[in-house]
Amino acid sequence: MITPLDIENKKFSRKMVNGYDVEEVDDFLDELTSDYEKKCRDISEKDKKIAQLEKDLVHYKTIESTLQNTLVIAQSAADEVKNTAKQQAEQIIKEAEGNAKMSLDSLNQTIILRQKEKDEMEKQFDIYKAKMESLLISQLELIKDMKKDD
Repeated sequence: MITPLDIENKKFSRKMVNGYDVEEVDDFLDELTSDYEKKCRDISEKDKKIAQLEKDLVHYKTIESTLQNTLVIAQSAADEVKNTAKQQAEQIIKEAEGNAKMSLDSLNQTIILRQKEKDEMEKQFDIYKAKMESLLISQLELIKDMKKDD
């Protein structure tokens, strides 16, 4: 690649016949050197900017990859938490159903026991009532017999 310094130091051989005007060639070369230097600086700056942008791109791609992995992990964790919660809920429901069934069975047994006690008390009351009736009848008979004897 030709550098601005190469352009500036370029010397042309002089010809006497139909040669170029030396000053005009030097002025043109000076102008060309100045423009070429600007272009070289621009290209150098753009190369640096491209390198920085490529570096930034790699950095952002790394961040993107990390974020994607984080999202996948978060989704997995959320699914796991959801499944665990569902299992716990099912277990709680089963335990509650079991406890309810045991309570129901216990209540049914208590009801049956109370019903038997009630039936037994009714029998005892009937027996007591029959005894009282018998006693009253016998007392009434005694009173009638006493009136007859008088």
